[in-house]
Amino acid sequence: MKHLKTLVLAIALLVGSTSFMNAQSKVAHINTQELVAAMPETKAAQAELEKLGKTYEVQIQDMGKEYEKKVKQYDAEASTKTQEENQARIQEVAAMEQNIRQFQAQAQQEMQKKEMDLLRPITEKAKAAILKVARAQGFHYVLDSTQGQGVLLADGKDLMADVKKELGF
Repeated sequence: MKHLKTLVLAIALLVGSTSFMNAQSKVAHINTQELVAAMPETKAAQAELEKLGKTYEVQIQDMGKEYEKKVKQYDAEASTKTQEENQARIQEVAAMEQNIRQFQAQAQQEMQKKEMDLLRPITEKAKAAILKVARAQGFHYVLDSTQGQGVLLADGKDLMADVKKELGF
């Protein structure tokens, strides 16, 4: 009887531990930031953003040169003008400065919007490839191992090579 109880307990422990082992999920990791940066589409998007940024930079520099030219002109002519004319010129220069600041802010907002618009399809493509590879290899969870994302240990399977292969690079 004592042996029977021991045998039943041993079988219960064996079945329980086997069930526990089967219930554990397969986990992998990938550095999504590195993946997206390595994608050819990202390089093309960055080139487009740089081109747009240079266009805005040239426009802002031109506006700044015109502003400086106007300030120098008005400073040189200030002694020959009336108080009312000088006051009107001060307001005109202040309005030019305000317009430059508004244009800079608008350009920055447009650059951020353009960046998001260009990167959204790239990140969606990367995510789809990650999901496809992970499902094909039977992983239940894929953690983002990008620095600062909360993954402290990444000894599991790194899907980077497989996802790059799926994306064709």
